[in-house]
Amino acid sequence: MGFVRSDESKKMEIEELRRMLVACAAVHRRKDEEEFKGARNNINNVPKEIGGDGEEKLVCVTSGVSFLGLALVNCLLLRGYAVRILIDHREDREELRELMRRTCSNSVSVVTAKLTEVDDLTAAFEGCRGVFHTSALADPAGLSGYSKSMAEVEVKTTENVMKACARASSVRNCVLTSSLSACIWRDGPLQDLSSPVINHESWSDESLCIDKKLWYALGKLKSEKNAWKLAEENDFKLATICPGLVTGPDFIQRNSTATIAYLKGAQEMYADGLLATVDVTRLAEAHLCVYEAMNKTAFGRYICFDRVIASEDEAENLAKEMGMPASKICGNAHDHIPCPFELSNRKLTSLMSSTLGRCYTLSLSE
Repeated sequence: MGFVRSDESKKMEIEELRRMLVACAAVHRRKDEEEFKGARNNINNVPKEIGGDGEEKLVCVTSGVSFLGLALVNCLLLRGYAVRILIDHREDREELRELMRRTCSNSVSVVTAKLTEVDDLTAAFEGCRGVFHTSALADPAGLSGYSKSMAEVEVKTTENVMKACARASSVRNCVLTSSLSACIWRDGPLQDLSSPVINHESWSDESLCIDKKLWYALGKLKSEKNAWKLAEENDFKLATICPGLVTGPDFIQRNSTATIAYLKGAQEMYADGLLATVDVTRLAEAHLCVYEAMNKTAFGRYICFDRVIASEDEAENLAKEMGMPASKICGNAHDHIPCPFELSNRKLTSLMSSTLGRCYTLSLSE
């Protein structure tokens, strides 16, 4: 199984990439003009510990032409990185390369590799200092969201990416996109849980995910745990980011598989105060900030969200964006009794506040 997309989704992604490359080219032209005049714009320069030779500034983004992948590529380009986009459809490669030729983009390259082949991935990563694995699997039918078999595929492909990171001689750091759903599904009544706070130390219960058929949560949970095991065994640096429901322009069309899958169990998440969202641009910026801090202070897991859906009005607004009835999210609002669970992204917020000089300014909610 690969990254299967509808024709409409593919067209949207290609057009978004075109706009992004044109915008980035304009930014860099302005930057070059300013530097020629002696006015350097430090916010877009790569940090000294990242800069240096070409290899130091080259990173690879898997699923680079996906909803999150495109936002991340844009963020990296604006920061001054060279980006290698990994795709697994050869028919897309020439179209993307032609697009880059038309936009005169020298900072982006495309490589084809099967996520089922560790050797392919190793060759694709060679020469890159860092890898961002955004793991954007898509439902081939475009209807069922995310199946049990897709969870198994995600676990295996993430395992392959980790093995390739360990084998590629140039790779030092990897940032894996996990999910908040890998943290929030815990079994047992509140009084029996160690803490009502869900943070970077919280893990979902695998058996509960299976019982409730939460295949998306299960796939992310098992993938992330396997990734940590392989990173420890192979001694390379890994950080994981666990975002809430990823939103942004046209997110239901451009990221339908993950959106449908994430919202399975939405009523329970809403009732427990655990239904959170994050804008795709902020999520991309969080990936970059964590990556840049990995050689210093960044480590472990990071929960990422900028909004908790805590009222009927908020649930209705979210449902309206997705074209579904609000009852699919909040159920019977009159029977809603807020549960004293608390989501915390304090660890990520603290990292952002300590790296504002090197990263984009973020305002992620605690």
